[in-house]
Amino acid sequence: MVKAFIDEHRVALGVEPVCKLLQIAPSTYYAHAAVRANPALASKRAKRDQVLCAEITRIHAENFSVYGARKIWHQLKREGIATARCTVERLMRFLALQGVRRGRSVKTTNRDPAQPCPLDHVNRQFRASMPNVLWVADFTYVSTWQGFAYVAFVIDVFARCIVGWRVSATAHTGFVLDALEQAIHDRQPVRDGLIHHSDRGSQYLAMRYTDRLKDAGIEPSVGSVGDSYDNAMAETINGLYKAEVIHRQTSWRTISEVEMATLKWIDWFNTRRLLGPIGNIPPKEAEARYYAGITLAQAA
Repeated sequence: MVKAFIDEHRVALGVEPVCKLLQIAPSTYYAHAAVRANPALASKRAKRDQVLCAEITRIHAENFSVYGARKIWHQLKREGIATARCTVERLMRFLALQGVRRGRSVKTTNRDPAQPCPLDHVNRQFRASMPNVLWVADFTYVSTWQGFAYVAFVIDVFARCIVGWRVSATAHTGFVLDALEQAIHDRQPVRDGLIHHSDRGSQYLAMRYTDRLKDAGIEPSVGSVGDSYDNAMAETINGLYKAEVIHRQTSWRTISEVEMATLKWIDWFNTRRLLGPIGNIPPKEAEARYYAGITLAQAA
């Protein structure tokens, strides 16, 4: 900004008077002008910054433009590009790049006190020692020109991998059941070895849903009354989805548009998004490492 101002007025006023007015040394301006004319004269730090700026811009664009400095720093390390986190923060400020921030979550499920309710087998301990031990489920909504689009997720707690999902124009039991059916089909969990946890929404307590869990040998679990963290992990995924996809666009025209954007986000989330709680690696990579470790142990 300062260099551009001097360039604009140097002919009429001269470099030295303008530099005196701006309280900078003329030698500083001449040094920048020399580098602009011959980039080879730039300092090692300036040359390094130029390379890093290109890499930071690329990583930010390749990841839905949602990564902040910490995520970009970890991704640079994964690609073998060593640099300090403070350097990434400084260059992101220079590039005017920033990550997204999550807003407040909105409650979507309605509890029916008259419905029978399974016990809470999780007690806010959202941890699993291996895949297909604990799933959590929840849904959220998106406003479109056609009306609300409801989006349901089923998440494997071990690596936060989204194993089932569905988009629907209505929030009926069938659409959350479709997400469950996808998870069961894709994961083929071992019978009597999996817990399914949700909040007390009427969709998840419906007979059709609980019967399907029973048929698949999955133990139902429902959060306790009055507990704001009864389904915290699922609500966290909902929050990421809203911040990284839905709130990035001013409005959504159709439910199909939401569905396509959700599909792309889930593919990125499962295969490329870095998650801090699992070691800043993608969910699918965390699961692959687990199964690779099992294979090595069996071979030994």
